[in-house]
Order: sequence, then structure tokens, then C-alpha cells
Amino acid sequence: MNRESERRQEIEKFELLKPGLARIWAELQTDSDYEHTSVIVPSLSVNQEELSKVLGSSHYEERLLFALIRLKNPNARLIYVTSQPIHPDIVDYYLHLLDGVTLNQARQRLLMVSVCDASARPLSEKILERPRFLARLRNQIGDPSRAYLTCYNSTVLERRLAVALGIPLNGADPELLYYGTKSGSREVFRQTGVSFPAGYEDLRSREEIIQALARLANDRPGISRAVVKLNEGFAGEGNGVFTYPKQRDEDAIRNALRDLKWSSRQETLDTFMKKFEEMGGIVEEMIEAEETRSPSVQMRIYPEGTSTLVSSHEQVLGGSTGQAYLGCRFPANGAYRSTLQNEAEKIGVLLSEKGVVGRFGIDFLVTRSAGGQWVHHAIEINLRMGGTTPPFHALEFLTGGTLDIASGLFRAPDGHEKYYSATDNLKSAAYRGLLPEDLFQIITRHGLGFRHSTDTGVLFYMIGALSQYGKIGMTCIGNSADEAKTLFKKTVELLDAQTDSDSHSHGITAPIFDRYLTME
Repeated sequence: MNRESERRQEIEKFELLKPGLARIWAELQTDSDYEHTSVIVPSLSVNQEELSKVLGSSHYEERLLFALIRLKNPNARLIYVTSQPIHPDIVDYYLHLLDGVTLNQARQRLLMVSVCDASARPLSEKILERPRFLARLRNQIGDPSRAYLTCYNSTVLERRLAVALGIPLNGADPELLYYGTKSGSREVFRQTGVSFPAGYEDLRSREEIIQALARLANDRPGISRAVVKLNEGFAGEGNGVFTYPKQRDEDAIRNALRDLKWSSRQETLDTFMKKFEEMGGIVEEMIEAEETRSPSVQMRIYPEGTSTLVSSHEQVLGGSTGQAYLGCRFPANGAYRSTLQNEAEKIGVLLSEKGVVGRFGIDFLVTRSAGGQWVHHAIEINLRMGGTTPPFHALEFLTGGTLDIASGLFRAPDGHEKYYSATDNLKSAAYRGLLPEDLFQIITRHGLGFRHSTDTGVLFYMIGALSQYGKIGMTCIGNSADEAKTLFKKTVELLDAQTDSDSHSHGITAPIFDRYLTME
């Protein structure tokens, strides 16, 4: 059988599995105690060269530990697969936070397994090349008609894994992933009538970039900068900022392209262009104004086709080009939150019609001049989980509350509104060497943990990256935006005091750290 025949056969089997996800979802809507198994494979199946720019990226597999919330269902089983074993104290940290479930009960229904492979490759690929491991995993799943697979993102690797396990994938069909690329996002925005920056998509070469930059300068005579983006870049790492020279002809632009700037110091024009030719990309106007913000809206399309709002955030961006994702605040600003949610709904409806299933996010840019109104532009669609996914699900995990879709606000069961400030990029050289047990000792001694009595406090994640990289993520939950910001500040100050850290060494500070404390 040739490769194309194998691909078609794989797709046919994948299609046959899809109805199983809709059936399980329907059962869970009528019976919250429905017996089922969730298989979590937090594979970062993205360009590994781009991923290598993210410090401690191997520990990002821990970001889906919020999925342990599913163990609140007394009949739910959960299998969590990782490249390297996760420290048992980290797992217990999450299980202890499950309200109404004893540690012993949760452990009996949780299976943590690892392929023991730290190589810089997607976890799904590592699983697929281990037939004995796959066979054991199938046996541990039990009844495949009551199981489904959840991953960080969906590619052909995840499709192949779903077929190998004989269970449906809770995510976008890889055949539809174009709509989550930079080029595909612009096509969706155009079809829905959502405002987006001027630019050109589906580019494949250096010459096409140069021609697009020249046309863009003609379209926008006052433009000073543009962004050249890889179709499959993420967290801002695949974005190069271009500054226009005084002359706007193609020869001048060709010379100026040598000075393209990226957040990562590892990137060069040659390495960037090689990736650009492989995956394609876009050129678009870099919209600049007196005040700019980068909110995002998260959506979900259920297996039966319903699109719904999940959350909204103010994203904090930084790095040398201001393009790298550093953290977020929930919810997005009330001055434009409703407008962005309405725009996201249009996009959700269209993607649902195209057959997309699962979670996705939409990044926006909003701008205004002094005394003016906010103007919004859709920037990109991410057909996957993202940096805003762990903190929001931490909120669900810890409080058991729900989002009020009309207002975009989150309310705990007691009716209190909840807010948070979060980052997955808190880092300091002084934090290196802290083991999980050291962190938990600090949390216990200084009362940093989450308190179910008030539904406020701090949840840490990516704890495994702390000792080697001095990096950790955290979500600081309060009953007001000010309380969440204050808790964020106090937590950073406490960690610094416990490690003799200089706060100016953080990846999120001066001036980025201040934005957490001043952004309304």
C-alpha cells in the first residue's frame, strides 16, 4: 500500500470515530456521572525549532493538568501521558485541590504514564513509534466506546494516534487546520466581515514578501512598520518586525529586510526564510496608535456543532519586538469586551459550518488615540489550546463556577465574580534549584495556596521547569481585578524574598510587570 492509500484509509477510520465523541458529549449532558475515560496527550505538535525558543518548553506538557478536574465525576477515569515522568508531588498538589474528592479516590481513577523520552519531538510521535506502549495504552483505556483523546493541538500525528487507539479526537480535524494558520485566519476574517489589518497572505518566498511589503506601502502611504509572520508560528515567536526605509521601492525594501527583528535572539534571516518557504506566511500592517492592547477571546465548538464563548482576556505581550506572549488578565476590558465577543461569535459560526470541533482562540488588537473610541482588529485564530487556556481552566478547576456568556464575567457558585492575573513566564535565575517540595513548603508556610473557603488564592503550574530553568506559571485569583493584581504582586515579592531574587531579572518585569498592575 502506498503512502497516499494509507493516508486515505487513516482518514476513513478517523471519520468513523467522530460520532463517538458526539455520543459521549450527549451522554455527559444528560448524566454528569457518566462513566468514561479521558486520555490526555499534551503533545506540542508544532514546529520544534520555533518551540525550542521557549524556555523550559518540555515542561509545557504539565499545562494540561487542569484536566484533572474531570475526576470530580466519580465514574470518570483519566489517563495522562507525558514524555518524562511528572514529579508525584506535583500530581498530588493538583489532586489535593479537588474539592469534594478525596486524594485516594482520585488516585484510583488516575493513571500517569510516560514514554521516558526527553528528545525534542512531539509527544504523539514518540507514542506512535512505540507499539508495545500503544498496546498497553489501549488495554488501559478499557471500553473504547466510552473514551476520547484530548491533545494540546491537532495535527496528522494526533489523527494517527486517535486511529491507533481506536477513540475519537476531541479537537479540530487536521484537514481543517488551514483556518488556524495566519493565512487561513485572514480568509476567515474576510468571509465573516470582521475587521483585520491590511496585508497579504499565502506567501511562500522572500521575493513574495518583498513584493507584498511594497504593495502594502502603496496601500498605506503613512505606514512605518509591518509584521512578517510564519503561518504556523505561535506565542509571537514566528513574527518578524519590519521597519520601512525612506525609499519604498522593492530594492530598498530588499535591503531593509536584512534588519528584520524577532523576539528570539536565535533567529536569523536565513533560518527564518527557510521556515517561511516550508510553511508559508503573511505580511501585514503593524497597526500603531497612542494606546494599544492585545485582548483575546476563547471559543469552543461542541461535537454537535454549537459554538459558544469560553472566556476573554487581556494579553500581556513583551520581548524585544513586543510580540511574545507573557501572560494575561481575565476578563477583557469591559469597554470593548462585548464587541469582541460578538465578533468571535461570527467566527465561531463560520468555523462550525466548516466542520471545526474543539477549543480555539482569536487574538485581537484594539487601539485608540487620546479621547477617541476603541478600534478593533482581528489578528489571528489559534485552532488549539493556548497560553490563556490553563489559567481559565484553573479558575473552573478550583471554584466550580461558570461563565455568564451575556456579560463575559465568571461567577463562583456563591455568586461572587472572579478575576485573575496569570503568567506562564515568571522566571528568575534565583529560582533555579527550587524543587517542587521547596515550592510547596513556601506555599504552605506563607499561605499562598488556594482557599476554597473564599475561592481566592494562587495556583502554580509548569512546576517541573522551576529547578532547571527558574521558570514557573501561576494564576492569581481574586474577587476583584484589584485583588487579583495585588495577589500577583505579593506572590512575586514573596518568591523573590525567599530566593534573594532581583525582581528586574524576571521575564515579566519592567516595564511588562507594571502592565499587570496598571492595565484596566
